[in-house]
Amino acid sequence: MAAALAAAVAAAVGALLLAPGRTQSGGYAPAAGPPPPLKMDQALLLVRDELPAQGLRLAARSAACHRCSYQLLAVVPPSDGGPGAAAAVVDTQHPLSLLLNGSGAGSELCKIQYHFGEFGNYSLVVKTLSTSAKTVSCDVVINEAPINSYLPILFAFLVYSGILAILIICRLVMKIGPVRNWVYKKLNPRETDRLINSELGSPSTTDSINSDPSPRLWSVTSRQRLRSLDTFRGLSLVIMVFVNYGGGKYWFFKHESWNGLTVADLVFPWFVFIMGTSISLSLSSMLRWGSSKRKVLGKILWRSFLLILLGVIVVNPNYCLGALSWENLRIPGVLQRLGLTYLVVAALELVFSRADADSGILETSCPALQDILPFWPQWIFILMLEVIWLCLTFLLPVPGCPRGYLGPGGIGDFGNYPNCTGGAAGYIDRLVLGEKHMYQHPSCNVLYQTTVPYDPEGILGTINTILMAFLGLQAGKILLSYRDQHKQIMRRFFIWSVVMGIISAILTKCSKEEGFIPVNKNLWSTSYVTTTSCFAFVLLLLMYYLVDVKRLWSGTPFFYPGQ
Repeated sequence: MAAALAAAVAAAVGALLLAPGRTQSGGYAPAAGPPPPLKMDQALLLVRDELPAQGLRLAARSAACHRCSYQLLAVVPPSDGGPGAAAAVVDTQHPLSLLLNGSGAGSELCKIQYHFGEFGNYSLVVKTLSTSAKTVSCDVVINEAPINSYLPILFAFLVYSGILAILIICRLVMKIGPVRNWVYKKLNPRETDRLINSELGSPSTTDSINSDPSPRLWSVTSRQRLRSLDTFRGLSLVIMVFVNYGGGKYWFFKHESWNGLTVADLVFPWFVFIMGTSISLSLSSMLRWGSSKRKVLGKILWRSFLLILLGVIVVNPNYCLGALSWENLRIPGVLQRLGLTYLVVAALELVFSRADADSGILETSCPALQDILPFWPQWIFILMLEVIWLCLTFLLPVPGCPRGYLGPGGIGDFGNYPNCTGGAAGYIDRLVLGEKHMYQHPSCNVLYQTTVPYDPEGILGTINTILMAFLGLQAGKILLSYRDQHKQIMRRFFIWSVVMGIISAILTKCSKEEGFIPVNKNLWSTSYVTTTSCFAFVLLLLMYYLVDVKRLWSGTPFFYPGQ
């Protein structure tokens, strides 16, 4: 019964493909009926079997899916008297490897790699080239051309580039004296009256004060704040809002499925980095103004408690399991991790802080390391935490999984470890928190078809989040130790970025998948921290130079949300 139904469906699709209502290009004519509905990042693939009396099995594997097994995409049963056909919806975000086998003998007929375009209509024609040699050809034919899904990005880039060019031109034109005076006259009628009165006599004091077109007091006051740090924070927040609202559904504006790095994966570590820098500056300021350590510790505890409470109760319920309840409450989360990280790093800085360590006058045996050597207890503590992360990640035995496993599970690693998502990190969370109190749909769920919950803000990854914040704390120590020494500050930022980049290159072997510790946001791997901190030091260096040193850029518009 099922075979007869499948044959009938195949015959109907084949008749549809050969119907007179078909257009010459192979697209659907109105008389042939609409094609299967397509969603974003999808295309239609029609498999046409012209082999005599042989069915086909089409399997596919995404190029982004590392060491994944092929997944069945379509079955074309053999048909009598004409070619068989089947339709399948394929993903367009990444290139696909297509594997075509004969359904009878199970032999591999052909293997091709193709990158389909969004909303495109394609045909995979399978036919015999030589009957004697039994040579089979598999050709992809474009029936209807796909759309260019990158045009919106290009259009937005051109629009913002045009606006930026206009602003730069206007700023240059305003430096011309006659033009600037004419603009001031048009925008400020009182200025015109003042100029007329100045030709007739002395202007009044009130007019002189009120008509000042460029009050200097505001600009001097605003420069007291480190604008580059606020600008960096604002940039992170803007990107965070953009990617949280979908980012146009482009894959590079979404979190990477497992190993690798996208734009969305930069936001959280950058924000943690800036939080560490702010901790250094704010604690130094509070202690310098006479606040006791006990009072500051109370503020740290209260702020951490509020962040964790907001994350657990208000912001981040486990909505995928229904209404908010203690049975299904997601315990980890972004705010929870920020709260714990802030608590550890701020308390560590408070306990080991010294009044003369951040004033730039502390004498050390090595002046080149005056931002590191005075804080050696903190470094020992952080290195001990990192050793704990390495030992748990690579030495903890996980039932049913290889020791030191860092893969996504599911169909990854050819489906050998389907329930090992995240290795030790996932195992610790499931053991301590319970599966219902974890994130139910991690980013690896769709591509790697994982079935077990995995939380990217879990327990083990918090250790490396603390490391990221501590590196940001180090940036703050550089700003304090070399106060007003712009060249020294920028040189230190550059050195730290190079060091972090070298460590990342060693850990990853400059490879996405084959390194000792790949870059992985879900695991918050060590290489992920060193890579994103390398970018953070570079960005902070550029913004510090442009905004605070040369003042070529005010930091707008990112300065305002960052502030």
